[in-house]
Amino acid sequence: MDWFQAIDAYCERTSEAFWAEPVNAVTNAAFLLAALIGFGLWRRAGTRDPASLLLVVLVAVIGIGSFLFHTFANRWSSLADVLPIAVFIYGYFGLALVRFVGWRPSIAALATLAFLGASLLAGPVLAPLAGSSSGYVPGLLALIGIGGALTLRKQAQGPLVLAAGFVFALSLAFRMADQPLCAGWPLGTHFAWHVLNATTLGLLLVAAIQGAPRRNGLGAA
Repeated sequence: MDWFQAIDAYCERTSEAFWAEPVNAVTNAAFLLAALIGFGLWRRAGTRDPASLLLVVLVAVIGIGSFLFHTFANRWSSLADVLPIAVFIYGYFGLALVRFVGWRPSIAALATLAFLGASLLAGPVLAPLAGSSSGYVPGLLALIGIGGALTLRKQAQGPLVLAAGFVFALSLAFRMADQPLCAGWPLGTHFAWHVLNATTLGLLLVAAIQGAPRRNGLGAA
């Protein structure tokens, strides 16, 4: 496999140059901003929750990985883009089942593995409808499902997770619209995916930090 093989996947890119996607590249700063805000909230929460801090770091890594992909635009940078996102999706899913839903870690781990398997199976099935975005649809359904259930149970994190789901749905729509609208809008719409996706992750960070276990009487419930 040629790890340096060029990938031209987005409307804005018209050459193999490093800065051929300037808007797509620069808007990854939204992830770094979300991580910075999340880190500030984590420090002020006072719980020093390691799981929440790891999620904050992952959001920053997602921004860096996506920047690499939208500049180098090849196979190795594609992995730098998608792997941190996958780790965040499945890591947050497991954390939500334990921290918000109240499942035992062992049960949540099994459920997360089942979710991973279902997501891998759903990707090819949904590809005719969602194209390259099909792999994100299970995550969207999980956000809305868990967020809706928590909201019905009147848990504090429910509205945040549900809001993240709705923002992610809009974000996914912009990702899917990039190529279809390319002829009339050469800039494309992928940059909106970055901004809205960073907003999604920011909301999820707030939920995780606020839902962290109390330590020495400090932090959120």
